[in-house]
Amino acid sequence: MPVAVKRVYLKPSRGDGARVLVDRLWPRGISKEEAKLAAWLRDLAPSDELRHWYHARPGQWAAFRKRYLKELTNPEAHDALSELYAMAARKKQLTLLFASRDEQHNNATVLKDLLDGMRKPPTGTGPGAVRAMRQRQAKRMPKN
Repeated sequence: MPVAVKRVYLKPSRGDGARVLVDRLWPRGISKEEAKLAAWLRDLAPSDELRHWYHARPGQWAAFRKRYLKELTNPEAHDALSELYAMAARKKQLTLLFASRDEQHNNATVLKDLLDGMRKPPTGTGPGAVRAMRQRQAKRMPKN
């Protein structure tokens, strides 16, 4: 199932399939009729705090992505993420819409990566997380 990302300000096309807005704020200057949305999943958007943090540090894409994936494990995002996975499973085409001017570095691209892998974000409880925790603990321990 193909997943695309697109700025919400671009005109809808037939090839978009189900159009899902994944921003917390409604985009300026666009009516709901113009947007032609199948859904608006605002709970999938980064928190206001994270959004402001990244806006002040646009060069910190990797850190933003990591923090955003962690936010997606929160209970608030769980239902919206489950709904997005369900839509992706039953639609032939899904287009994630965003308002950001940066077309390569935004939350929709992170969600597309998750959908392309059809897996949920890491929970931080797997073997890799345990190994990383032990390594951090070992570094903190004083050497005798």
